[in-house]
Amino acid sequence: MTQPREVDPIGLDDPALRPRNIDEYVGQQEIIRNLKVYIRAAKQRGEALDHVLLSGPPGLGKTSLAHIIAEELGVDIRPTSGPVLERGGDLAAILNSLAPREVLFIDEIHRMSRVVEEVLYPAMEDFRIDVLLGQGPGAQSISIDLPRFTLIGATTRSGLLTRPLRDRFPIQFAMNFYKAAELSQIIARSAKRMQLPITEAAAIELARRSRGTPRVANRLLRRARDFAQVEGSGTIDLDVTRLTLQRLGIDEEGLDKMDRRILETIAHKFDGGPVGVANLATAIGEEPDTIEDVYEPFLIMRGFLQRTRQGRVLTRHGLHHMGVVTPGSMF
Repeated sequence: MTQPREVDPIGLDDPALRPRNIDEYVGQQEIIRNLKVYIRAAKQRGEALDHVLLSGPPGLGKTSLAHIIAEELGVDIRPTSGPVLERGGDLAAILNSLAPREVLFIDEIHRMSRVVEEVLYPAMEDFRIDVLLGQGPGAQSISIDLPRFTLIGATTRSGLLTRPLRDRFPIQFAMNFYKAAELSQIIARSAKRMQLPITEAAAIELARRSRGTPRVANRLLRRARDFAQVEGSGTIDLDVTRLTLQRLGIDEEGLDKMDRRILETIAHKFDGGPVGVANLATAIGEEPDTIEDVYEPFLIMRGFLQRTRQGRVLTRHGLHHMGVVTPGSMF
């Protein structure tokens, strides 16, 4: 049973903001360099590209890259997501309708049920699916051959993928947070496509506080546009940018209100940690998956937080940012 794809609440599904081809894709240089080789080789052989697994925190461009791969291969892309595929028959119907070399994109592939995953194994490896006809003792299983296709899976939690599924992806890329200079390029390109005047200093400031994530950078650009329009001259300059970030509660480190709430809760309610993610989620009123997928990767990358076997612990940098004095910080 298929459902309509969820609309991006901040408008990043707008094709105008996506890179149109692989040469326009900013960042992830090592991934892009290798991907160009794999795509070119597959096209020269006239074959489907090997299956690709894209992993990394939300907002780093996994969906955009999947669309670019299909564009570069010159084939259509069929998008779906793990939670939508409730039964094996849902996936079998999609697989049976694929054209040769077409791309099937499964977002949140780690959230597929085991029943659906079992259908995917022979499709990925042998390009066939087994269909059960009838019910009871008279039921018969028939094998249906599939055209060779490319599966692109995207996940924010690669550790939740089963080993058999992960091993069936010959091409695996782990996407990293972006540098401020790369995000500044993305912001400048998005502003140009949206016909927004923006100064270089404003683009750099937005990039510096965008959590290393293109999705956040584009979201902040849209909010800066609003403030420039209503409380400025229409141009996104440094003053408008700083006003926007102040009103949104984003500090000099790029931390938003929820980031600081997480750090404050660990620092003051749990004495700096360790604390389990379930207890932390209850204390701040947020879902554990949201903490692990959205907030923790950035806090860990910036050195504010550590995951240990006992739970989450603030680093010295995190304690200092929250104004907690440690014995070592006095000297």
